[in-house]
Amino acid sequence: MIRPLPALLAVALVATASPAAAYWEYGHQTIAQIAEANVRPKTRVAIRALLAHSDLLDTPECKASTMSDASVWADCVKPLKDADGKSRFGYAYSWHYQNVSICRPFDLTAPCKDGNCVSAQITRDVALLKNKRAPMKDRVEALAFLIHFVGDLHQPLHAGDKDDKGGNDAKADYGLYGPARLNLHSIWDGYLAERAISSPPPLVRRYPASVRTALGAGSVTDWSRESWQISHDAAYGSVLSDPCVPTPARLKLDDATIAKLVPVARLEVERGGLRLAKLLDEALG
Repeated sequence: MIRPLPALLAVALVATASPAAAYWEYGHQTIAQIAEANVRPKTRVAIRALLAHSDLLDTPECKASTMSDASVWADCVKPLKDADGKSRFGYAYSWHYQNVSICRPFDLTAPCKDGNCVSAQITRDVALLKNKRAPMKDRVEALAFLIHFVGDLHQPLHAGDKDDKGGNDAKADYGLYGPARLNLHSIWDGYLAERAISSPPPLVRRYPASVRTALGAGSVTDWSRESWQISHDAAYGSVLSDPCVPTPARLKLDDATIAKLVPVARLEVERGGLRLAKLLDEALG
């Protein structure tokens, strides 16, 4: 039997799903905590020094003074408006995902036009962090965005798409739980991530150097392709005999399917944390 989440949390997860929906806070915070535990000591000092200036972001409603807080800052600021009622961070909406079709060859060209996708922004944020001449506010913002976006990239439905807004339009049941608005994206964002992260052993720990090297290998483009492939093979492939056939009115993730997906989701969280640590070491260590 699948362990349910608290009722209020379940409602929140379903209600907030969107193409750029949060890789639920638990996922982002766990990835940030894994990274913090695995960066070099010098990098950890530099991160804390930058986040000590998080007040420069002028978002008192959305804290970013720790890595855990910063990991969800990019989602927290989405609804903020300026004095004229205009969105302060609307320009960053498309930076949380990249809708790469799982039914065509992998190609970031169109989804990342003008740098408006998650992988392009990760690269941009690393470059900003490396530039010690950049304004402090810009570097703090880049750090908060980077911590969040690496998490987004490792939620496969932020990297692969079937003309359904990354699974948001694919209604689905999670075990016996199947409210009308529940969809495939929100399941991967929340329910599946929660079960994967809470399964033993704890994910937040110092990993051996060999594991850090193995899971941290590759480039941002490599990681994009990998997450896109997982979207095809696991996110869609686990519930459809052919991921590219028309999606039925409602998908069903039964207990056996969920059990098979837990280690997939769990590995993505580990990869996200160790790859974030790698990028932070490169930029700040």
